[in-house]
Amino acid sequence: MENKIAIIGLGYVGLPLAHAFSFKYKVVGLDINTERINELKSGFDRTLELNETQVKECIDNGMEFVSDINEAKDCNIFIVTVPTPINGENEPDLTPIEKSTEAIAKVLKEGDIVIYESTVYPGVTEEVCVPILEKHSGLKFNEDFFCGYSPERINPGDKEHTVTKILKITSGSTPEIAKKVDDLYKSIITAGTHLAPSIKVAEAAKVIENTQRDVNIALMNELAKIFDTLNIDTNAVIEAAGTKWNFIKLTPGLVGGHCIGVDPYYLTYKAQSVGYTPNLILGARQINNSMSKLIADKAIKYMVKADKKLNGANVLILGVTFKENCPDMRNTKVVDIISELKDYECNVDVYDYWVDRSDKENKDIPFIDELPLNSKKYDSIIVAVGHDKFKDITKEQYESMSNGEPIVIDVKGIVQNPTWRL
Repeated sequence: MENKIAIIGLGYVGLPLAHAFSFKYKVVGLDINTERINELKSGFDRTLELNETQVKECIDNGMEFVSDINEAKDCNIFIVTVPTPINGENEPDLTPIEKSTEAIAKVLKEGDIVIYESTVYPGVTEEVCVPILEKHSGLKFNEDFFCGYSPERINPGDKEHTVTKILKITSGSTPEIAKKVDDLYKSIITAGTHLAPSIKVAEAAKVIENTQRDVNIALMNELAKIFDTLNIDTNAVIEAAGTKWNFIKLTPGLVGGHCIGVDPYYLTYKAQSVGYTPNLILGARQINNSMSKLIADKAIKYMVKADKKLNGANVLILGVTFKENCPDMRNTKVVDIISELKDYECNVDVYDYWVDRSDKENKDIPFIDELPLNSKKYDSIIVAVGHDKFKDITKEQYESMSNGEPIVIDVKGIVQNPTWRL
């Protein structure tokens, strides 16, 4: 039987994947956001993961953009790429994946395969999703339908490590299905695949990728706090230590985004549910979550030292996305800096040329349209994100935007002689 693939969720992960598959298979791209579907039909991708030419390639390849699962009922492979966020208690919110699974179940047929790419804790596919599929389809797992898990490894904004160039982990619910899933991805992933021995292994492998990175960054953030207290330049220490071949050269900073700041909570949740307290991972999360307050406190400290009044002080923040050169604002920790400063009654302006300021999801961010080189004076400037254009801002330009003594807080290490650098 010829494969026809439905990609459920057309965000940073799903759309590039659908684009890659569309060159070899019939593809239906489904997203419940009708505005998103209409934009894609018109050739525009607001995530900027695909350019206009690439979106047009999807259309030219015969890919359908839909918002109704019934328009994917003749597909035999369903790939789920929806978000897996956390709630206010830092616990997994499986609502998007559960709702998507329920929708797929309504059109599931004998022989179909459902593959999950969303990051989850080990066991979600078989213990949470499979029962939903069985309940709403009336079909039997591993007899009538099958499952696979192949975790996404997309790096938003990265135009070098695109979906087909990143080695893919694959798995399936039976040995035969595992091979089918692996062969499917092998047909588009030029970097190759790694067939995991089980779905749980594949789920666990994904969730520890970002947990490891989170812990390593937390170490650098804690070292930065120690060296700041000792009045030692952290970046100089890292440069010196980095001369040894086996030193892992990471830098301190804010940890946001949809992966590193979220995925560890999926693992800690599962660990705690079976009676194990993962102190190191939770400690790392606590350290990384504390960095926004540290940065805001530094701005406040230097304004006080300069005899600047905090109530009504003007603060400019450069960059609000969770990483450089990308419009992705998911789980950005810059919003926590804004919140901390507002607690001191500061007036905050945010400039970020990467972000669509008309997007209603960003309505609470105090954006300004242009870099105010001559139009407004600021009591403090925080360079929060390392966008390329921010690297070109000169000392004289910072002075032109400053009210009295320039106070420049450099989070990303891109400012020459800042007042304070993380």
